[in-house]
Amino acid sequence: MEKQRKGIFQRFLDRIEIVGNKLPHPVTLFAILALLVVVLSGIVSAFGISVEHPGEENEMIEVKNLLSGEGIKYILTNLTDNFIGFAPLGVVLVTMLGIGLAERTGLISALLRGFVLAVPNKLITAGLVFAGIMSSVASDAGYVVLPPLGAVIFAALGRHPLAGLAAAFAGVSAGFSANLFLSGTDAMLGELTIDAAAMIDSSYADTMNIAMNYYFIIASVFILTLIGAWVTERIVEPRLGEYKGKYREKLEGLKSIEKKGLIWASVSLVVTLILVALLILPTGAPMRGEGGAIIQSPFMDSLVPIIAIVFLVPGFVYGKVTKVIRNDKDVAAQMSDTMASMGMFIVLAFTAGQFVAFFNETNMGLVLGVYGAEFLESINLTGIPLILVFIVIAAFINLFMGSASAKWAMMAPVFVPIMMQLGYSPELTQMAYRVADSTTNIITPLMTYFAIIIAFAQKYDKKMGIGTLISVMFPYSIFFLVGWTIFLVAWMLLGIDLGPGSPILYQ
Repeated sequence: MEKQRKGIFQRFLDRIEIVGNKLPHPVTLFAILALLVVVLSGIVSAFGISVEHPGEENEMIEVKNLLSGEGIKYILTNLTDNFIGFAPLGVVLVTMLGIGLAERTGLISALLRGFVLAVPNKLITAGLVFAGIMSSVASDAGYVVLPPLGAVIFAALGRHPLAGLAAAFAGVSAGFSANLFLSGTDAMLGELTIDAAAMIDSSYADTMNIAMNYYFIIASVFILTLIGAWVTERIVEPRLGEYKGKYREKLEGLKSIEKKGLIWASVSLVVTLILVALLILPTGAPMRGEGGAIIQSPFMDSLVPIIAIVFLVPGFVYGKVTKVIRNDKDVAAQMSDTMASMGMFIVLAFTAGQFVAFFNETNMGLVLGVYGAEFLESINLTGIPLILVFIVIAAFINLFMGSASAKWAMMAPVFVPIMMQLGYSPELTQMAYRVADSTTNIITPLMTYFAIIIAFAQKYDKKMGIGTLISVMFPYSIFFLVGWTIFLVAWMLLGIDLGPGSPILYQ
């Protein structure tokens, strides 16, 4: 019976892999979608379909035909602007200047190792999951550092190394959208959400900020840490059993030069935060808004460069202390390497930028939003059932398309207007998407770092393959998805803002 179940499960995973591998590269996919929008605009406009603008009384909206003379003129004259104006492009590149320097000097790696090593043995599992969740501030660095480190720690403690690897991988990937700090993910997704909200209500979009989910993601850190630790110790580790492999590890602590670097990096971080606070907290501070406001202020508009600076300064100081940085040429080289690693994202931004711009220009998002809202209302699918259906849809799409920004660039122009029509804020729609997007990362072979995790695991189990890894990670995915969704529903019922000035409902 067990073999039969395993066979069915393996065939299911094989089918997912086959279907996923048939999808084109995201760059190609967005190019196809942009072309499809152009063709559809011509077809739909020929039927003269129009709707009343949901944000303006007595204003009718028609689909613009991009196959017309004016449409072709728009396409050719705006290709460059569409690329430069793609919301996540500048946000991600600026953020990564700071995060990339901190990563390449070794600061991120030293912080993660130091944190995990300082945690008592009884709390090591929870500490490992917590460190994985927190690693998302460093973008993808956690994928490379923490899973092998988790295996080393568990092996050194006489526990199954694959359980340590799984716990770290679950924290890094399935908990990617939770954090105690704002990260590049908040900025990247937030800009897309604001753009999508502007399609319905530009005045509301002007009041939004990239910290729109901040309160919820802070609370989520502790919920996911508890869930991840429980799944590891109650389900994953017992299933793996006693480790009988020959590979043993000795956990090495931080070197004296690394400790010294961390001390001075911490000092520089405190100084940086104090300087930032002086620009915000005093009465009449330059980064406050009208009437002394903080939520709607230059400070909230400057979160992206502030995040970059908060990483850049300690990264530079750490590099100087550890001799990784000797002069300005080293800094320039490390920043250059970081930007070089963003090459694929830049190419993706070009085609994604065209799709988003074309979609907005045609007004199809508005039309689809109005009709979609009317359809959902007609079948009485509102409230919590609506959010649950949306989470399931986003989680399923994530099995076949890994990039969070790429998926949200496609989904935000459609789902944000629909949810707004039904009375739910863009902030809530984005958070529901983040819950779904994060939790299924660890069970799809199409996730960028999936093959790397398998390579790490094969160090301890030569037979480790896609099916085995997914079977190990599947409990995390299910419990994270269910637990996080329940937490979001409870948050909705309590009516607590998701972040600064970010309500659950859209009025």
